[in-house]
Amino acid sequence: MVLIIGFDVAMRYLFQAGSVGLQELEWHLFALVFLLGAGYTFKHDGHVRVDIFYHSRHMDSRRRAWVDLLGGLFLLLPFCLLIIISSLPFVSSAFTIGEGSPDPGGLPYRFLLKAAIPLGFSLLLLQGVAHMLRSVQILLSHKAPPPSQTDHDGAQR
Repeated sequence: MVLIIGFDVAMRYLFQAGSVGLQELEWHLFALVFLLGAGYTFKHDGHVRVDIFYHSRHMDSRRRAWVDLLGGLFLLLPFCLLIIISSLPFVSSAFTIGEGSPDPGGLPYRFLLKAAIPLGFSLLLLQGVAHMLRSVQILLSHKAPPPSQTDHDGAQR
């Protein structure tokens, strides 16, 4: 993606030859990274969280499990389901008409990008369910969970 952006910038500013297709490709790749990477990022605890309370010394693993379970049930699960359900007619319509870019020189297969919306949120939903099940496991067991394989910043131990 960096190479594509660099090439596009060089073409625009050095040779005054910009490309609508390259600009759209940049946007599409960014969207795919976001949509398809959200579940992976959640798995490795890489999403932004307000850590003022969550990682304080007063929050033991059971309290964190309650926060994760309730947050998943009342925030993540409904949000993902809302996006998945509301995006299906949008994606179906794009596939039916074979939607492409309305701009001259744009990319022709925009409907494929739109299919990544329910796919990405489905992956995030599956990871959220796995995280909630882990929280339930912690709450049902009376011992601390095994340490994670990654640190909070995502680095392998």
